[in-house]
Formats: sequence, C-alpha cells, structure tokens
Amino acid sequence: MPDVNIHSLKALAIFKTLFEAGSASQAARTLGITQSGVSRSLSQLEQNLGLALFLREKNRLVATPEARELYEEILRLMGNIDELRHSVLALKEFGTSRLRIAAIPGLAFGFVPSLIAALLEKNRSFSISFDMMSSHDVLREVESGHADVGFVTLPVSSRILRIEEWLTTHALCLVPQGHPLSDLPEVTVADLKDQYLVISNQPNVGADPLLNLIASHGIHIAGKTEANIGTITSLVANRAGISVMNPITATDQLHKRDEVVMRPFSPRIDFSFGLVYREDWKHAKALEFIRAYGKELLQAYPA
Repeated sequence: MPDVNIHSLKALAIFKTLFEAGSASQAARTLGITQSGVSRSLSQLEQNLGLALFLREKNRLVATPEARELYEEILRLMGNIDELRHSVLALKEFGTSRLRIAAIPGLAFGFVPSLIAALLEKNRSFSISFDMMSSHDVLREVESGHADVGFVTLPVSSRILRIEEWLTTHALCLVPQGHPLSDLPEVTVADLKDQYLVISNQPNVGADPLLNLIASHGIHIAGKTEANIGTITSLVANRAGISVMNPITATDQLHKRDEVVMRPFSPRIDFSFGLVYREDWKHAKALEFIRAYGKELLQAYPA
C-alpha cells in the first residue's frame, strides 16, 4: 500500500463503515455521502491494496477473509489512536501519561491509594502502577528507573536521588477496646510497664524507636510480638498486646473497626516520611499534585 495520506485514511474509514453496515446504501446514509461515493472509494482502496475486500453476489457485498483482517487491524489502529489521545490529555494535565509509584507498607494501606484515586479523579487518562515494598527497595526501584516516585521512611540516603522530607507524624498508642490503658487520656512510656507489646518486624530490632525509648527509661515489659506492619492493628484488636505506631498507618488499617482505641503517647515519637525521585522529575506536575494533596489528606488523620 502506498504511503498513508489523508485520502487513504478516509478510504479506510469508509471501508470500516461499509464493513459494519453490510451494504453500500446503509454506509452512505451513515456517512452522509452518496452510494456511488462509497462504491468508488471501495474500488480505489481495493486497487490500492491489490486485494479483493468484498465479493459482489446478487447485489450484495460479501466480505472476504482479507476484509475481516483489515477491519480488525483498523480497530487496533483506532484503539492506539484513542490511547494516544488519552496520553496527550494526561501530558497536558500532569506532564506525564504514566506514573509508577513505589511505597512503604505504612503508607500503602490507605494514604497512597487515596492519592492515586485523587490523581485519577482529576484525570482518568493516567496509566498508574503501584507497588508496596521496604524503604530500601523503594530507593532501588526509583534509582533504577522502574519507579518514578517513591514514598519512604526517613532517614534514607541516595547518591543519585532527590530525597524530600515530606511529612512528620507523632506516634499514637493502640490499645484493645476495654484494656485498662484505654481509659487514660494519654499513655506514657511508664504505663507500658509489664505490658505485652506488638512491634513491627525489621532487620534490626534494635532500631525500633519504641524499644529504645523503653530501654532508656528502664521499663520492664512482659514480652513482645514482632509482626508485619500490616498485621499489627489486627493483633491489637485480638488482644495480643498493645502497640505504638504512626497515626496514618493505624487509621488506614482501623477503618470501620472499633476493637482498638488510639491514645496520645508520651514522650513523643516522630515518624518522618519522604518523597524520593530522580533529578528530571523535580518539576513534574504530578509530583506537585502529590505534595499538595498529600498535605491536605493528612488533615483527615488524628494529630
């Protein structure tokens, strides 16, 4: 087939309508042109392609196998054009048509999904992928280019990424409903004496801020369960122990559950979260939206 031009594209569009309509007269009515115009276009297209697309049988047009395959190719082409249109809309809105996000588990249960939903609500033309992993793996994914934006627990370091301190939350104490500590307006480290704790498992348990705080105050605890952060609130709800964690993760996991109460904890333990991204992403509109909406979203969480 010769180089594609406006005339060949028009002929393919007429062919598509003719294939769907099944007759030149119906295709002509649909397109608002004459029946002879449809026939002439088909004849020129067949000559151009060197293919017979329809057989003429008793004043009927019967599509050939070649016509069916051409029709399917046109549908694929139209799908690609539609995808391109959506990509252009996303580029105009956010400066990118595809966003790959990697986030730590603590923000992946509700916070980051809410950000993604807000992005899609603003523009459904986005293509988004979202993975949950440790801070170390988030850095690796963004450094390698497999992710565009990462959410990490601070502090982290990278020689090639921008690391932006994003937000800081103050830990709350999670206590089973009806537990003696649930009646207190605030739980202190001294109140943890002889309590059984649930803490997040991590490669270095000695880095856990709660355990370090307990040790520095000389507090004796009954014991501890180390668990994946996604299971901590459920363990507390089932009275396996009490925990101290950031309010974002706690609130996201406790949605519509009343077996656990949250109380302020003293002395204060801060959890800091950051955004990581490559240098070429520093002015991305999608990143600006994430910053702004993320801070707005934080207002819905307990202080």
